[in-house]
Amino acid sequence: MAFTGPSNSGKTTIIEKIAKRLIPKYHVAIIKHDPKDKATFDIEGKDSYRFFQTGAEVVVTSPTRTTYFSHRSKEIDEIIQMLGSFDLLMVEGLKYLPLPRIGVFRGAIDPSYLEFVQAVAIDQSVDKNQIPKHIAILDLNDPDQIIQWIFQNAKEV
Repeated sequence: MAFTGPSNSGKTTIIEKIAKRLIPKYHVAIIKHDPKDKATFDIEGKDSYRFFQTGAEVVVTSPTRTTYFSHRSKEIDEIIQMLGSFDLLMVEGLKYLPLPRIGVFRGAIDPSYLEFVQAVAIDQSVDKNQIPKHIAILDLNDPDQIIQWIFQNAKEV
């Protein structure tokens, strides 16, 4: 299941709420697209930062997690394979991927997203009349309703 929408529309928040509800029963994986390459994951001076600065592919492993730092872009299929088994994968962004997709909007609908979505999650600040009839309308403040829609519409990978 994918989520798309403008910056600061609430995508990360709703994905976080859904993940927290589902993790007690399901293995959940999340992929976030960083189109402007602005995310940072390590602190300058730490070993993993220094290793990554060499240009190498770097894996940091510990008893509780594994972190992979790569200089190469990966296709979605490669990333899914790296994740191993999961029950639900949520993707933030990557609006061109052919996945069932929920558009997340506050304030106004950005029509450039509508051709990629099958549902929208909105709050009361959005005029529902801006949404084409073939697109389902979900309450952005009701994670359980969104979860129900996900389980009815998710694509198996």
